[in-house]
Amino acid sequence: MNSIKVRQLFDYDTWTYTYLLWCDQTKKCLLIDPVLEQVDRDLELIDKLGLKLEYILETHVHADHITGADTIRSKSKTKIVYGSRAGVNGADILLNDNEVLSFGNHTIKAIHTPGHTIGCTSYYINGFIFTGDTLFSLGCGKIFEGTYQEMFNSLSKLKSLPEDTKIYCGHEYTLQNSKFCIKHEPKNLNLQNKILRVNEKLKNNLPTIPSSLKDEIECNIFLRAKNVESFSKLRDLKDNF
Repeated sequence: MNSIKVRQLFDYDTWTYTYLLWCDQTKKCLLIDPVLEQVDRDLELIDKLGLKLEYILETHVHADHITGADTIRSKSKTKIVYGSRAGVNGADILLNDNEVLSFGNHTIKAIHTPGHTIGCTSYYINGFIFTGDTLFSLGCGKIFEGTYQEMFNSLSKLKSLPEDTKIYCGHEYTLQNSKFCIKHEPKNLNLQNKILRVNEKLKNNLPTIPSSLKDEIECNIFLRAKNVESFSKLRDLKDNF
């Protein structure tokens, strides 16, 4: 059994996920992408669970993911972690691509995944990958700072992880993303079945996240693109969908 536990913390105003992870053996924990409006919620939950906050991991620099970090650090004396190419001041730890950080009895591996921003970083730990706005369930992030080639390469990196990897992304966009995927692959039976499961979850007020890498390889049209040319066309079409 995986001794790393994950709690999904959702902000309904921005459809954004913050994640609380903890090592069940050491009770050390971390937050990923906390937002200012939910700082009290997050810290109260950590206290209720009897955990010790060790790190805040930031996937990228956009405001809907980073506003809570400084406030939490000032209250808890934790350390803020970014990827080394994020271009930020005030980070306590900067991780290079494939660099690891100890966490309880485990390690966190930083995977540089530029495209949405130049410094986007995903974090892999014990079969879980936290992708921020790089890879969504049935989608991928818009390209703001990077290039199509960079985003295609980043998705290829994530695609190479074990198929049973659980994907925790930055937003609850799965239903809207599914409409684009099914438009372009209407005969994809795996996708049809995933959409049924997605609708059932939402009907019962459940998150569609996490997804699995196997699901995404079978159903996510961006991961199914064979080359950067076809990926680029799909990304442009999605921008105007």
